[in-house]
Amino acid sequence: MSKYFFLSILFLICLKVYAQENDSTVITGNYSIKVDTIIIKGNKITKDYIILRELTFKQGDSLNTKLAAYNKDRVYSLDIFNQVKIYPVSYNRKIFVVIEVDESWYIWPIPFAELKNGDWKKISYGIDLAIKNFRGRNETVRVKAGLGYDPSLTLEYIVPVLNYNENVYLSTLLSYNYVQNKSILAENKYGSVFDQKMINAQISLGKRIALFHNISITTGFNYIETPLYFPGINASDQRIDRLMFLGASYVYDTRDLAQFPRNGILGSASVLLKGLGIKDINYQIYQFDFREYRPLFWDILSKWRFTSRITAGKSIPYYDYSILGYQERIRGYLHDVREGNDYLLTSLEFYHPLVKDIDINLNFIPVVPKQFLSYRVALYTQIFGDAGTVKQLGKEVGLRDFDSGFGFGFTFLFLPYNIMRIELAFNDRLKSEIVLDLGISF
Repeated sequence: MSKYFFLSILFLICLKVYAQENDSTVITGNYSIKVDTIIIKGNKITKDYIILRELTFKQGDSLNTKLAAYNKDRVYSLDIFNQVKIYPVSYNRKIFVVIEVDESWYIWPIPFAELKNGDWKKISYGIDLAIKNFRGRNETVRVKAGLGYDPSLTLEYIVPVLNYNENVYLSTLLSYNYVQNKSILAENKYGSVFDQKMINAQISLGKRIALFHNISITTGFNYIETPLYFPGINASDQRIDRLMFLGASYVYDTRDLAQFPRNGILGSASVLLKGLGIKDINYQIYQFDFREYRPLFWDILSKWRFTSRITAGKSIPYYDYSILGYQERIRGYLHDVREGNDYLLTSLEFYHPLVKDIDINLNFIPVVPKQFLSYRVALYTQIFGDAGTVKQLGKEVGLRDFDSGFGFGFTFLFLPYNIMRIELAFNDRLKSEIVLDLGISF
């Protein structure tokens, strides 16, 4: 009798010890821990290493609340997840860091309509088919066909991790565009508005060095056809330019959330050699861009930017001039086009959340695939200032040559899908204009 009694007591003691040792607890609040193991959950398609390579910590490192939030945004920046959670769990006297993801919808046949250069008279429309996270490696296959203003066809294939061990990536692009000339100088020389046929084929091979540094080389071919030949409009002595090009770039990127950065630095520098001396065409394009994002106080965030595009060499055609008023713009002079060999542009912005990030899950809605039912929503208000100028070859630039604008507005985040902005801008003559745009200002 006593024998079975003691065996029962021993069994209960062992069961209690086992239960205590295997009890798991989610660690909440502010914490500072040592990571024993990293566990990834929810990635039905995505390979683990696609997520792991974005982290600034690994097994055996220390992790605190602030660093976990930064890494959460880095994983979210991959733009293939609706939601990302990072939290530590104490289990069996060890600390497990769980990275839980909710994968987004990866096949997007989306009709689109967009304003070219913000002009309602210049609307392009068509279909944009993107297959993201192809094979679970965050690859992107894209086909975009546009009609209306500036009809185009673009084929793109991006492989962020061509070789995981070597951190090598690949990007290829083939595009056809029938575009209206953007250069006022070329239009004046031509005598009227004219269109150009442009074909671009390029391939880029890059390597990530450590976590924040990327280098790449690019090569390709440009075909530019103009209805008539005029010196300066073409780089060659014919109405059709056929250009080989070769380029190199460096990018330093420590941003937290790429879609809407709140902390970190993005710096890039590139050089593009065009023509390479073939048929006496030889000129260069240099680009520099520096952006810093920093939280200040009382939930006020700041960001500033300086960017420049510089051309050099022999017989630079007007289609490769540096232009403000299209892709790069001064708010307050949104539709004023300025062109020269070089441009300089700087911006400063302060913004504050009216509604902080909210993860919305609508899984209770029937029929609709759950990948469409998770969102990250926020609302910000901002004030801003822009200034910029263009420079002709051999001419000096002073402060009086800069145009400037300032204003305020609101930014609505609806991630992972889009960001919308509405702003009221004033130029240095206090003339106002409304800015309606998609995406962040920079």
